[in-house]
Amino acid sequence: MGENEKENQKNSKFITVNDTNKYNEKKVKNKSGFGKTVLLPFFSGVVGCALVIGTCFGVPSIRSAIIDDSESSLSNTSNNNNQNSGYVSQIALSNYSDTAVYAANKILPSIVGIKVEYTVNNPIMAMFGQTSTSNATATGSGIIISEDGYILTNNHVISTGSDDISNSDSYYQISEANKITVTLFGDTTEYEASIVGKDEETDLAVIKIDKTGLTKAEFADSDSIKVGEFAMAVGNPVGMDSTVTCGIVSAVNREVTDSDGKKYTLIQTDAAINSGNSGGALVNSEGKVIGINTLKLSGTGIEGIGFAIPINSTTDITSQLIEYSKVKRPYIGITGMDLSEDLAKANNLVVGVYVKSVEDFSSAEKAGIKPGDVIIEADGTKVTTMDDLNKIKNSHKIGDEMKIKVNRDGQERELTVTLGEQP
Repeated sequence: MGENEKENQKNSKFITVNDTNKYNEKKVKNKSGFGKTVLLPFFSGVVGCALVIGTCFGVPSIRSAIIDDSESSLSNTSNNNNQNSGYVSQIALSNYSDTAVYAANKILPSIVGIKVEYTVNNPIMAMFGQTSTSNATATGSGIIISEDGYILTNNHVISTGSDDISNSDSYYQISEANKITVTLFGDTTEYEASIVGKDEETDLAVIKIDKTGLTKAEFADSDSIKVGEFAMAVGNPVGMDSTVTCGIVSAVNREVTDSDGKKYTLIQTDAAINSGNSGGALVNSEGKVIGINTLKLSGTGIEGIGFAIPINSTTDITSQLIEYSKVKRPYIGITGMDLSEDLAKANNLVVGVYVKSVEDFSSAEKAGIKPGDVIIEADGTKVTTMDDLNKIKNSHKIGDEMKIKVNRDGQERELTVTLGEQP
């Protein structure tokens, strides 16, 4: 073999037979080293971890801590994701249920059922010689406002036109209540009630039973309620004693006109209010009264629109009904009508309240107001309707002075009216 060939074999990349055995020996040695340095520690770690986890979950306190931390971490992550994506985090229904249970237990002992007995007369039947009178009953609800038996309710519950009777049929003549009885929560005894005072304008009334130790309802601040907050209506709908229905406050300061043309500023709710609920309570999540259930809208396509008188607006009325058996209101002493632009223009007058008549010896007469005057301002505020005038008047007390500006024969005059007491 030449020197060149020997040199080529030295530099060759191929392995000879003898070299191959040496190479295999190196591979075996390398495998053995990998098992000792990598695999054995790995499997030891797995076994150790299993023992530690098993021990931790075998001890309840450790297990709870691990699970709680995990859930807390998951919740935080979820909340962060919700904040970023605009979704609202879920709330357990048990919280809502607990709120309703608490509110119901708080208010139910302060809610009463009211039964009214009256006489219905049908003159048309009398014309044909048939029996024209019959006895009837109606039901409603009330709120205990003192431990010694005073109860607040709606005027229409205890007067002509209760929840169960409609006055739309004018040929029916319905008497005033012949008898009023009250049933307390958890007590089947009927307690006869007397009328302390009632007010048609606000649809409020106070009755009283001869019993002490009653559970007085707590009042909330109805001026601070917000749209969307929890609301529960409590009463005796269709004779079903102590019924509660839940919803929310749908609107506040809602202007509503009833079937008789009276205007009210009320709380709107979607909590179900039915016949017999009138006079009962609308309460907040603390079981405190925010309103008195009074009206509901009904008809095709109408669902869940009920109204309550804000409780803050009842406190002065209630006090006067208990003290005077009526509400003392300031009084001007005129009858008037609204003058719209078209009506005013057609009669060569100005927009405002047209004075049709002035009562003898009234505040209006003493101040110099005359029939034919058009009232255009009261206390510096523009007046276009009788409602405008009455709102300003009712902000005063009896004996207060009220500045009235009238238009008479095209000339404006300012008069001072000293408000008297409404007869």
